[in-house]
Amino acid sequence: ETHGITFRIQISVKELLDTDVLLKLLFHLPVNYPSAPPDISVNSNQLTRAQCMDVKDKLLEQAKKHLSEPMVHDLILWIQHHLQYVIKQSTAVCNEKTTLSKGTSTEDGIWMLLLHLDHMRAKAKYVKTVEKWASDLRLTGRLMFMGKIILILLQGDRSNIKEYFILQKTSKVDVDSSGKKCKEKMISVLWETKVQSQHKRFQTFEVKEYSTLDELQNEFETAGLTSLFSEFVPPLVK
Repeated sequence: ETHGITFRIQISVKELLDTDVLLKLLFHLPVNYPSAPPDISVNSNQLTRAQCMDVKDKLLEQAKKHLSEPMVHDLILWIQHHLQYVIKQSTAVCNEKTTLSKGTSTEDGIWMLLLHLDHMRAKAKYVKTVEKWASDLRLTGRLMFMGKIILILLQGDRSNIKEYFILQKTSKVDVDSSGKKCKEKMISVLWETKVQSQHKRFQTFEVKEYSTLDELQNEFETAGLTSLFSEFVPPLVK
């Protein structure tokens, strides 16, 4: 009633480069759907991450044309008929971008997100999943452990960070007390903002463990996030 509905659907698209492409689509319908478009996540083992992002962008463009009317079925039909065109266009744009200097890029879309997790029962699997999502979505930052404190600090394109959070909330990333796979229900967003000039840009995504609170504080201070640490981390210490 307050968060809307999330569901997954898999479709197979025929005759794309002489192979079948299995698209895994995730739709999150907000409470005011269809007056507002759904959030969409796209995954496929046959497509690159950039191609999946382009498919998502095209679906969102189509969604805006169907506001105020049910649209999910129409969106699925549309991508079944237009996937080959979208992929060809995505490849052409990607080739064009590789010829541009990195100096022309803009950081207008670079954001930072700090998440707090209550626990990880299946730690090894959970960590591996977080690392894969960060890699797929071209996000940098840290997965930080200090005692019972678990923090995820992400930097990257705001739309990619948003998609990461959808995956985190809707995927079975952990196990419950009985060992059964479960979704993440105890996660909180501590902070979200656009990256500022005083913030250090992380170049990679790393998993790090700290023995003391001082070590964790040094990580934040090195990244130009001293005030962020002071406001949110000490209250987590029990």
